[in-house]
Amino acid sequence: MNERLTNFCTWARRYFRLSFFATLAVLIYVCFFNGNTVVDTYVYEREIDMKRAEIAANLDTIRYYENLLNRLQTDPETMERIVREQYHMQRPNEDIYVVE
Repeated sequence: MNERLTNFCTWARRYFRLSFFATLAVLIYVCFFNGNTVVDTYVYEREIDMKRAEIAANLDTIRYYENLLNRLQTDPETMERIVREQYHMQRPNEDIYVVE
C-alpha cells in the first residue's frame, strides 16, 4: 500500500504542475462563475428557441389576417358574411337568432 502511494505521489508531481492547476482553475471559473456561464447559456438558448417559435406562430396569424383583409377589401360577399356572423347585423325586415 505504501509503495502504491509513493508511486502515485511521484506520478502526480510529474504531471500535476502549478500550470495545470492554474489552467484548471481558470477553466472552471470561465465555465461556472463568469457572467456567461454554461447554465446561463443553456437557459438563454432555450428562451431564444421559445421566442422563435412564438415569432413563427405570430407570423402565421399575421398571414391569416392579411389574407382576411385582402378578401374583405375585394369580395363584398366575404364582408357581408363576416359582418353578419361576428357583429350580428341584419337586413331590414329580418330577424336574427343568436345560439351560443
